[in-house]
Amino acid sequence: MTFNNHQEAEENGHNHTDVKNISSTRLFWVIVLNFGITLAQILGGIISGSLSLISDALHNFTDAISIIISYIAIKLSSKETSLIHTFGLKRAEILAAFINSAVLVGISCYLFVEAVKKFISPTHITGSLMLIVAIIGLTGNLISIFLLESHSKQNINIKSAYLHMLADAITSVAVIAGAIGIIFFKIYWIDPLLTILIGLYVLKESYSILKKSTHILMQGTPAEISPEDIKTNIEKLDNVKNVHHIHMWALNEDDIFLEAHVELSDVMLSETCKIKDKIDEIVKEYKIMHTTVQFETDVCCNKNILN
Repeated sequence: MTFNNHQEAEENGHNHTDVKNISSTRLFWVIVLNFGITLAQILGGIISGSLSLISDALHNFTDAISIIISYIAIKLSSKETSLIHTFGLKRAEILAAFINSAVLVGISCYLFVEAVKKFISPTHITGSLMLIVAIIGLTGNLISIFLLESHSKQNINIKSAYLHMLADAITSVAVIAGAIGIIFFKIYWIDPLLTILIGLYVLKESYSILKKSTHILMQGTPAEISPEDIKTNIEKLDNVKNVHHIHMWALNEDDIFLEAHVELSDVMLSETCKIKDKIDEIVKEYKIMHTTVQFETDVCCNKNILN
């Protein structure tokens, strides 16, 4: 006998409809800003002869593309369920976060290579024009950060886009510092040094998102939940003899699923409904809002926590 329970997310204090609508609107303007910054940096780089500005322009262009992916993912994740996609497309956001963070790791490695090249062969640039274009880029990045910051704490996909913008802002600051050093002190080595520091920061932040999104995509057990604790607490209920064959996974950051076999004493059918209600109350404390419980009496030979 199997019981399903899908409690509304609002019961757990999470209502993400408004967040996603606002986030998608803000992502749209962040995309517009980044394409504008990219164009300004390419023109500035060509006129001033600054390879670093052109490289930063390519960085911004890559970020704009990644944010487009995030924008599309949010739209997809809000679609209703269907017979083809019974879970809907909620995992699109996690997939986008995975792609974005993987791209950031690649960009970090690219920055390291370019920094070494600049240490070996410093390039001459017009510092004044570099400074002006870098300030324009920083302004656009700061506006983008402001648009995304509040939602980056609630959504891993928005956080990956936010980190893209934060990394760009830090890059712009580095370019500004480099331009000042070139204008006044002719310190060409400061640019690759700052590039390496930026790359290390981006690598650290993007790796954490890559690790978390990979864990979700591989249907790993949410890190903050212990299957053993859930098993122990359920087995404390009257008429529950054993809990086994537990499976737990997260569809996205908010929707956690649990399925398990629960061996009962030989009780009446009406009693199983009461037991299921108590189980729902237990798992709700772990923020699990979707449960599938199979009640049985001495059916499974293997009664380990995993099958």
